[in-house]
Amino acid sequence: MSELTPPFRPVIRRLSGHVVDLIAAGEVIERPAAALKELVENAIDAGATRLVVALRAGGTDRIDVTDNGCGMTPEELDMAVQRHCTSKLQDERLVQIRTLGFRGEALPSIGASARLSITSRTPDSDTAWCIRVDGGVITPPQPSSGPVGTRIVVTDLFFATPARRKFLKSPRVENSHAESVMRRLALSAPHCAIRVTLDDKLLFDLPEQSPIARAATVLDTTPDTLIPLDEERGHIRLSGFACGPAKTRATGSGQFILVNHRPVTDPMLRTAIRVAYRPVIERGRFPVMALHLKVPLERLDVNVHPAKTELRFADEAEVRALVIGGLGRALGHGSSGGGGIHASFGIRPSRPSISYPPRPDVPVDAPVHVGTPATLPFAAPPVASRVAVQPLTAIEHSGFAEQDVGFTPAARPPQPVPEQMDPSFPLGASVAQVFDTYIIAVAPDGDLVLVDQHAAHERLTHERLREQYASGALRSQALLLPEVIDLPRREAEALLARSEDLSRLGMDIESFGSGSVLLRSVPALLGTKDVQGLLRDVADELANDPDLDAGNTDSFSHRLDAILARMACHGSIRAGRRLKPEEMDALLRDMERTPRANTCSHGRPTWLKLTRSEIERLFGRIK
Repeated sequence: MSELTPPFRPVIRRLSGHVVDLIAAGEVIERPAAALKELVENAIDAGATRLVVALRAGGTDRIDVTDNGCGMTPEELDMAVQRHCTSKLQDERLVQIRTLGFRGEALPSIGASARLSITSRTPDSDTAWCIRVDGGVITPPQPSSGPVGTRIVVTDLFFATPARRKFLKSPRVENSHAESVMRRLALSAPHCAIRVTLDDKLLFDLPEQSPIARAATVLDTTPDTLIPLDEERGHIRLSGFACGPAKTRATGSGQFILVNHRPVTDPMLRTAIRVAYRPVIERGRFPVMALHLKVPLERLDVNVHPAKTELRFADEAEVRALVIGGLGRALGHGSSGGGGIHASFGIRPSRPSISYPPRPDVPVDAPVHVGTPATLPFAAPPVASRVAVQPLTAIEHSGFAEQDVGFTPAARPPQPVPEQMDPSFPLGASVAQVFDTYIIAVAPDGDLVLVDQHAAHERLTHERLREQYASGALRSQALLLPEVIDLPRREAEALLARSEDLSRLGMDIESFGSGSVLLRSVPALLGTKDVQGLLRDVADELANDPDLDAGNTDSFSHRLDAILARMACHGSIRAGRRLKPEEMDALLRDMERTPRANTCSHGRPTWLKLTRSEIERLFGRIK
């Protein structure tokens, strides 16, 4: 008899209510952070404006959540610890769900696997009431002391399910998950003051804040570095705040997504974010943002998973297009939309090499003595002024020789026009060039701006190449011998369904029998190297995501962007080339007009900003 064959006929039986609760607890409360999430969501749904959260040992030993919400009566307390009892659903439909919680499983699941104590008082009650649940055993409500609101204390989490407790991580790891949960919930409820302590150490103590102030706090940045979003597509609205490409992280932990105020970790939305940021950040880095999608309730299914962190949209393509387009437009304002990063310096170069633009009152060949500050061009405070300049020359992309992509200087250096800098020129007026590589400019607000001339011009060149490609100016290259590529049937059908899109991208394909396609041409920029590998990768992505546009697949975009970036790098002005004043100002003006000019083609910043307070801090004037 096989070991897998039971010695008797299995008989179907009904599981006890306690076992059912333990199974449900394993789905809803997978770790302490999940229990914390459910408790805080209940507090927010109860109308709390003040939350105090305290954890010990990552929540394994103790979770304490206190709110000033509406509270519960003794009858409601008795029902709250029973499965599928909730105040969130007013009818039998699972459509008009406006609250964070609605399943009625959290409290009974926690009570089935831990020791649970709930103390609550309503505004019109003279006393609070307390109910206890130990491993599924309920003690009826008893009178107690306590303010208006609810306090929930969970101790010995998973003591009734030792297998689950055995596989918990260290307190440090569990604390990290709890912190992530609290930051997401803090972002979803800026109207609520929240204090969180982990093992008696204060994590944060946030007052009631505006949405932008709360976003800046959660994202660990300042409000002036955030790019606001407010886009609509049909009945769907995208709002929130995104950091520029200069602020990225090694993981996706800085991406906060809310859908109808509900924190989610939806893979489709994360893919859309990656596609939107792909042209402006380095591969392997992740952007930082706080996005809020408002979707009509009837076009959204939140009853997908017990943890309620995954969703289904009635029209995923519409949502994806809104996120990609909205973020793309927000990032496409160029340097005029902000996004530079603040510089900080630890040391100063011992032998500076600075060349200053000629001034009317200082001869070009006049000697400069370091020991006599009165003779320096910076002896008087620099005043931002607009200089009459020649525009950048059109770039001849056929050769990309150094002399073909520089600036066309005027016959004579133009004289500066003493005029207050136009506020529409956020990068200001150039005043010097350092190491023949970096441009120093003074912004209209007096801040110091440093520009990497090669990185900046590389981005300008890259964007012009992209425009040519989008307009069809970049041609396809026919293969001398068309290649037959054998693919799984599903992937071949996905390619052929997008044959028109691929043709606009320079890849002409046609069916060549069952499961095979014939490739006749490839984009000229990409050349003929490993075209089969490229098409296979594109086919795999299209098969796994039928709504994805062929041009937005990672395989094609990374290959194309790599070629464009290489061409832009070779076709840009080099570091070490001395520029004239009009060339520097022309570069600044072009940066302000060009989308995504805050980073180069490799994701590095093209300009930095140093404020007066930061300069004074470097000199020890302020602490």
